[in-house]
Amino acid sequence: MSSRQLSIAFQTDKPLAAYGSLAAQVETYGFDGVTVYNDMLYQPAWLPLLEIAHATRHVRIGPAAVNPFTCHPINLTANAALIDEASNGRAYLGLARGGWLDFVGLRPSAPVTALAEAFACVRHLLRQSKEPLAGSIFPLAGGDSLRWTIQNGEIPFLLGSWGERTLAACLPFISEVKVGGSANPDAAAWMRGLIDRHAAEAGRQAEEIGVVVGAVTVVDEDAAAARALARREVALYLPIVAALDPTVSIEPDRLAGMQAAAERYDFDAGARFISDELLARFAFAGSPESVAEQAAAIFAAGASRVEFGTPHGLSAESGLRLLGERVLPLLRE
Repeated sequence: MSSRQLSIAFQTDKPLAAYGSLAAQVETYGFDGVTVYNDMLYQPAWLPLLEIAHATRHVRIGPAAVNPFTCHPINLTANAALIDEASNGRAYLGLARGGWLDFVGLRPSAPVTALAEAFACVRHLLRQSKEPLAGSIFPLAGGDSLRWTIQNGEIPFLLGSWGERTLAACLPFISEVKVGGSANPDAAAWMRGLIDRHAAEAGRQAEEIGVVVGAVTVVDEDAAAARALARREVALYLPIVAALDPTVSIEPDRLAGMQAAAERYDFDAGARFISDELLARFAFAGSPESVAEQAAAIFAAGASRVEFGTPHGLSAESGLRLLGERVLPLLRE
């Protein structure tokens, strides 16, 4: 894998038939991967990924990320295996604790243990082992395995997390860590340092684990308009991720204002609390040249992949075109 991978991420809010053509456009530009989110209250990632698998030939594809609390690892395994088969071995599986679980009354009591056990369970099932698998949350009784031929028992795993304990617990299983909701070079360097610190105790080489940084992206020649839209998009999740980034300090009143607005689903009000400086830490927003410069700084800080997320531009089409024709070439130089 190249040390400078670039991918595009889609929110699952589109007609099902749209994903294939959008992903084919992304592949034509030369991006390395296409990710599909799996956020609460949006479409599940699997059918969009199937459309993407059929419409593309080269890009890596996968969800970033699903959680094992609304979907048991045996179902995660089956879906990932089918997407990998449909894409001829191009799939990866991303797992995370997930946000907004309280909407359905889920409050996991041991999320770190659950994520590590979920990775172990999925790997065990992908390998079609009939041995028992011990676990306090996701055990397998053994004696049987998935009853069809799994083409790839070693589908790569991605962890979506900001947590040091979660990272340390899951390092034995993963090939990438995604720092989601961030466009911050300092966060990339911080996560790179955590991996370097914990890899040996997990029996891994630190260089085997990539760091992915991805966030809301709005690129347009009208940089002010791009930032205005990005503020509103970021207002949905910034109250969650702002408290997770140890490299960013936000005034308590500003954070409280954003949180209160998000609880009212008033994202226009929330956007008013987001300064240009704060926006640059949690979104890619502005001209093609400024977005490329920001991504280059993230690579320089230790990231192996930068992911440009929804909505991409003032329209999806214009944003993808600018990312593919203007931003990507600057980063490939």
